[in-house]
Amino acid sequence: MAETDVQTDANSSQPRFELEQAADYSQYLLHSKSEILAVLRAVSHKNAMITVYFDQGKSFLLTSLIALTPDNRGVVFDIGSDEEMNLRALRADKLMFTTLVDRVKVQFSLGRLAQAEHDGRPAFIGRVPDTLLRLQRREHYRLETPVINPLMLSTTVKRPDGVAVSIDMPLLDISGGGLALMASAEQALLLDRGATLDDCTLTLPDEPVLVTMLVVRSLFDVTTRGGAHYVHTGCHYVKLAPAAALMIQRYIIRIERERKARENGLK
Repeated sequence: MAETDVQTDANSSQPRFELEQAADYSQYLLHSKSEILAVLRAVSHKNAMITVYFDQGKSFLLTSLIALTPDNRGVVFDIGSDEEMNLRALRADKLMFTTLVDRVKVQFSLGRLAQAEHDGRPAFIGRVPDTLLRLQRREHYRLETPVINPLMLSTTVKRPDGVAVSIDMPLLDISGGGLALMASAEQALLLDRGATLDDCTLTLPDEPVLVTMLVVRSLFDVTTRGGAHYVHTGCHYVKLAPAAALMIQRYIIRIERERKARENGLK
């Protein structure tokens, strides 16, 4: 599933930017110009969809990074589809750029944008940022789970009125340390960062039902290139039982083995 970067705090009308939470995310901040340029080139090469927030996060537009300037001092972006939003972006004193590249979150901010032209078409141009956040955690190998016939996780959460409700959410990926869920906007309203999800059940193919406890670590909105919206919900296991950890490891190894066999069969 192709993802864009529309990332906001799912429980607030205001977007949440890890870039502005240096105390918590300092280890993911890049200050080296060569490293920042390398990440920007990857964003451009992948043609990743970028969301640009401005007006204190109240407005946003979608764009892509077209190119770096020849002197590597500037970044050139495609203009948005809404002319009014383009004009408001040009008047903004601060803009926050956020995207996903190979499931790695990238954020940076720019002071101002200017009008430009690239290959004969209108564009925005700004200065290469001095700081860039590349939020990638690699403690455990993460396996992307099937989009068609997805694995489903079931749990119980409480509504604001205290009534407990059961919800089912498809998995996006799984690892030995945690998993990511595809929550609907309505489901995400019942989830908070730091909240504990008790008695979560998950059935992996050819394995017994896995029962575990999860803690929600991150919530951010995602818009696919097809226009679908969901809330990416990152969770860590809480006191994962050794038997459950072994089940997950077996599943990951088996799926990877099957994938490699398919690839070898095509060669």
